[in-house]
Amino acid sequence: MSSIRVLLADDFKDWRRHVRSLFKTRPEWQVVAEAADGLEAIQKAEELKPDLIVLDIGLPKLNGIDAARRIRKLSPSSKIVFLSQDNDPEVVQAALGTGAQGYVYKTDVRSDLLPAIKAALRDRQFVSRSLKGHEFAETSEEEVPHRHEVLFYSDDTVFLDTFARFIAVALKAGDAAIVLATKSHRDSLLLRLKAEGMDTDGAVQQGTYVPLDAADVLSNVMVDGLLDPVRYFGGLGGLIESAVKAARSEQPRVVVCGEGVALLHAAGAADAAIRIEQVCNDLSKTYEIDVLCAYPLNGFHGEENEHDFQSICAEHSAVHSQ
Repeated sequence: MSSIRVLLADDFKDWRRHVRSLFKTRPEWQVVAEAADGLEAIQKAEELKPDLIVLDIGLPKLNGIDAARRIRKLSPSSKIVFLSQDNDPEVVQAALGTGAQGYVYKTDVRSDLLPAIKAALRDRQFVSRSLKGHEFAETSEEEVPHRHEVLFYSDDTVFLDTFARFIAVALKAGDAAIVLATKSHRDSLLLRLKAEGMDTDGAVQQGTYVPLDAADVLSNVMVDGLLDPVRYFGGLGGLIESAVKAARSEQPRVVVCGEGVALLHAAGAADAAIRIEQVCNDLSKTYEIDVLCAYPLNGFHGEENEHDFQSICAEHSAVHSQ
């Protein structure tokens, strides 16, 4: 029986020891090396060209998602199974988007790691059973489309939860986030992100988290009550370029979360809001960005708002109403 050469990459030695213990039932799976950070994982993957890599996401020096992207180029025949304590569906999709064959939530390691490895060695996708309620597309990183989504929210809790999740996924992956919101929403988002363990102060200093006052941004791009699309494109484009330079990921993306369009709509400037949505679509053709816009649901009551609602939805790749 031929052996399967395995590289274990996790910053916790006890986890690596635990995975080794699970392999006792499969003596043909031989751990040939261990790594405690992302850069070490890349170096050992390039050197050893293992058949299989069990890879954590929350690695120091370089996160697992970025490490997987590099490994796929340096050792393309190596199968990758992520073993992570993060069960956010968007993080799972980002991990699988690197071309990895499996994703195991650490809580499910005893029941799911061995089946995941078996599936990966047969070049089949495996996702932990506790994540089975979600659908994960089998796409490579290059095939991930740009997202320009809109949220019609019923209350601030929905707004903050959705924005915080969108932002956290980006920051965890080493990408950047730009937020255009009111002061109260910006302050509340900071609290939510910190509660999730995000180092927002560090991200602000590094330039990977850019919170901006939506009204201030609008004041710089509105001329005589009309949007100047060139000024808006150039201003936001400059911010995106700076955020890309600050991002730590190998192929940086920037998420842009904003409610400036909602402020315009509430002020009776629906045409300007829709024009901004169109400019965001233009920006996505130039930059690697994902955009999330938000409007309060109570701003679209009555037949007189139906046309605005339909026009706004038409500019987005996905519409969420909660």
